[in-house]
Amino acid sequence: MPPLSRLLPRRPGVICRLCTLPEPLESESSSSLHKRHDFLPASAYIGSWKPCGNPKEAASQLELLRRNYNKKFKEMRKEYIQEMELQRIEKLRKDEARKTALRIANEEKRAAKDAKKKAEAIERKAAEQEFRASLMKERAEKLEYCKQRERKINEKKAEKKELLRRQSSLWIDEKEIERKAVEALGNPASF
Repeated sequence: MPPLSRLLPRRPGVICRLCTLPEPLESESSSSLHKRHDFLPASAYIGSWKPCGNPKEAASQLELLRRNYNKKFKEMRKEYIQEMELQRIEKLRKDEARKTALRIANEEKRAAKDAKKKAEAIERKAAEQEFRASLMKERAEKLEYCKQRERKINEKKAEKKELLRRQSSLWIDEKEIERKAVEALGNPASF
């Protein structure tokens, strides 16, 4: 009976209990790979047919041989199906583990990103509050400066008015005012 590995296409690195073929290294030649390969023992069916003189006996021997071959081949198929199922389950498990690891890594990245955004928002808010406080302080200082300046201007105006009032009372006497008033009534053009 030929081994199942000869009947089915092989992929390098696929685990198989019937026939193990290690993955080839890049520098290995095909002859060294052939030497390391573990072949199955030769099939008992090869060379087991011995021709008989009696055709009925030969037919019964051939039928027995076929039945045994079919049984063994059926068992090998079952083994192969089980191996493929195990490989599929293993692949699914690995894929699930990989997906879980990726999901966890993405969640960690998202959490780190969110924490970073929150920290930046807090810093931005603090800077904004500091900026507003400095603006308010500047506005208060400007307002105070404007009030002081206005007060000084008003004081200077009041001083000038007072000075002008004092000086004006010194400039013209009462008699002089009467004379000027009569003169203005008499000759309005000169005034």
